[in-house]
Amino acid sequence: WRRTFDAWGYSPLDQINRRNVARLTLAWSMDLDDAPSQEGTPLVHDGVMYFPEPSDVTVALDAASGKKLWEYRRPLPDDLGRFVPFPQTNRNLAIYGRMIIDNGADDTIYALDAESGKVVWETTILDYHKYHVKQGSAPFVLPGGVLISGRNCQPQGGPDACVITAHDARTGKELWRKRTIPKPGEPGGDSWGDVPDEGRWHVGAWMMPSYDPEADLVYMGTSVTAPAPKFMLAGNDKQYLYHNSTLALRPRTGETVWYYQHVVDHWDLDHPFERILVDTAVAPDKSEVPWINPRIRPGEQRKVVTGIPGKTGLVYTLDRLTGEFLWARPTIEQNVISGIDGATGKVTVDEHALFTGPNQTILICPTTNGGKNWPAGAYSPRTKTMYMPLQNTCANTTSLAAVPRPELIYAIKAETMIAPGAGDDVGTVRALS
Repeated sequence: WRRTFDAWGYSPLDQINRRNVARLTLAWSMDLDDAPSQEGTPLVHDGVMYFPEPSDVTVALDAASGKKLWEYRRPLPDDLGRFVPFPQTNRNLAIYGRMIIDNGADDTIYALDAESGKVVWETTILDYHKYHVKQGSAPFVLPGGVLISGRNCQPQGGPDACVITAHDARTGKELWRKRTIPKPGEPGGDSWGDVPDEGRWHVGAWMMPSYDPEADLVYMGTSVTAPAPKFMLAGNDKQYLYHNSTLALRPRTGETVWYYQHVVDHWDLDHPFERILVDTAVAPDKSEVPWINPRIRPGEQRKVVTGIPGKTGLVYTLDRLTGEFLWARPTIEQNVISGIDGATGKVTVDEHALFTGPNQTILICPTTNGGKNWPAGAYSPRTKTMYMPLQNTCANTTSLAAVPRPELIYAIKAETMIAPGAGDDVGTVRALS
């Protein structure tokens, strides 16, 4: 996904350039299934395009002509939609050797023969009847054939549904699994206060990680809790690890080497998006960047993990070996984060954005759609610039309950509007050094 382990989304191919791009014309097209969530990204290898359609449909095409070579329609249980909302989402595929690999809508992982489309192996990860788990992204393939994948996890499934897993690409054998929610008594467990383990819900990892081969670290992002307003749990003063965090993991064991929490989230402003890995001089511009680590020596070379990891639209730049906060800045209009301590990286939530009881309505910017969402940004090593698709929206957001209820999931309701300061510029592209 994004071509390289570092999530740049950059192609060095130069046949299409500024001089001839205007002459591009349609070569062929293919009708897709009539489905409510076509979000697929094609994967092209050795002249063949593999395309993920919703509901575990994979199509192989001749990339030059569009001729269909094979199609695989995986049988799915009739009752899947009763346990998993929108299970058909299927954003991308993975490739390893002669196999096309995907995560199944019913929380399996499976491999197809790239030439024939026949099933090579299939492994169940979790029972969707019990854990209510959705997988919208394919696994991430590491050198040596380790498959890393996360998933979103509905409240009814409890904390054991919220896992990152590793599998052997050759056989589908599970290598390890790691909860994103610590148990009481474990490191980080007290960050949930007195919430019992069975009441700790919905810290998903539903997008793709990045990987630094030299450091041997996988960088994975996580989502909001359910419910989102923390007064319904143990109070607004707790961290609730490891939601809305970047996790740096050892790919062979799942060990957490470091973590950084981007914000304690009360509004469903997930942080599971791409982490871009760059070796760069670090010299944040004080006239534009409000939150800077005072220990930075301007211009020093650092190995960083950067980008816009969450819906708040903030750029965060961290040292990717240690997790040390380096700098952060807003892009779109946001009113949920009032400050970040540059020395520690600790994020302060604006007190005016906090719910303290049910049936409160607060204008929150951005909306639950972001800011930034899963459509990925990119980095160019030629310009040393990131390019990010963003949205300027806000919402009158209402807290719906006094205590958590699984069926409410986030327990908020949002009425979307254009951000007051955006004019007509709702969708934007921003280029950032």
